[in-house]
Amino acid sequence: MSSALSISGILTPLMVPLRADGEIHEDELRRYVDWLIEKGVHGLYPNGSTGEFTRFTAEERHRIIKIVCEQTAGRVPVLAGAAEANVRATLEACETYKNYGAQAVAIVSPFYYKLSQESIFAYYREIATNSPIDITLYNIPLFANPIEFETLLRLAECEKIIGIKDSSGDLAAMTRMIGAIHPQRPDFLFMTGWDAVLVPMLMAGCQGGVHATSGIVPEITRSIYDLTTQKKFNEAFVLQKQLLELFDSVFDAADFPEGIRSAIDQRGFHFGKGRQPLSEKQTATLAIATEKTRMLIEQMLSIREAH
Repeated sequence: MSSALSISGILTPLMVPLRADGEIHEDELRRYVDWLIEKGVHGLYPNGSTGEFTRFTAEERHRIIKIVCEQTAGRVPVLAGAAEANVRATLEACETYKNYGAQAVAIVSPFYYKLSQESIFAYYREIATNSPIDITLYNIPLFANPIEFETLLRLAECEKIIGIKDSSGDLAAMTRMIGAIHPQRPDFLFMTGWDAVLVPMLMAGCQGGVHATSGIVPEITRSIYDLTTQKKFNEAFVLQKQLLELFDSVFDAADFPEGIRSAIDQRGFHFGKGRQPLSEKQTATLAIATEKTRMLIEQMLSIREAH
């Protein structure tokens, strides 16, 4: 079975718990992995934006993938974030993560330098030509150079590139991409990374979503996926509206992804203090948002139980 056919549904972009000294809290990370799988997520995505991959060293990023693959033990696919600062380091990560047991890797479009679409195409083509593991593109214009439509069409011709995680939230663009690529590559993976539009993206043809909120309320995002694929759209939209409120709440709390960290703590975990310092004003804002998030989580779980 190809990686594209084995990855679908709800994948959680893992945030990493930290100890009081700022180091990776391995035991809590392993407990979190087990909890997410028990709650029904279809896969895990460590070292992504929610996972704050730029705030860890390369060695720490490797360790995170190793821990997640070990703890998952093949129960669900692991889509490992493998983006590094250059092609050589990215390819080294690809090989390492394949050996750890990752199903595929996700590679964000180059960031920091503003690049042309030709440079973005050349970057991905170089990696795809030499990678020992299947690759999903990661389009997140909020943080990195965008992968434009024509560039995606060219990259979809690379056998090693099996899909894209798109976090633009652009439903029309996603619909165009699916319509253009699926006739030639019906197994090409389209995953939405924008929580607020999970239901319409699934209706448009996405095979699933990679959502930060699934790390907070995995049972809710799983229910949304199940209801939508069962064509129970009215019920799915009830939960989608609730998910949108949660999405807005955690993104309004200090700077991303601090609201997600505090929200996960509401589910009985201890994720510690992030590596990005917060001002006094941000700390106060986060406290207010955390209380709102707590109430939203309770409401969502109550609505799910009622249905």
